[in-house]
Amino acid sequence: MGFLDKLKNKTQRNKGRGKEAAGRAADDPYLEAEGRRDRMAGGVKQVGEQAKDAAREIRKSTRK
Repeated sequence: MGFLDKLKNKTQRNKGRGKEAAGRAADDPYLEAEGRRDRMAGGVKQVGEQAKDAAREIRKSTRK
């Protein structure tokens, strides 16, 4: 499940970047803010996935 979650997070970040750029181009601060929010949410989720991976690696290393 980790791979799909990471892929979804990266997709959300990229979608946010696109919205942010479209908002700047259209001079629409609301669209730009929505894109920034999507980008940040994807980044936070990505950090959570990295923390889960780190915890999983720690558990694996202490079992041996």
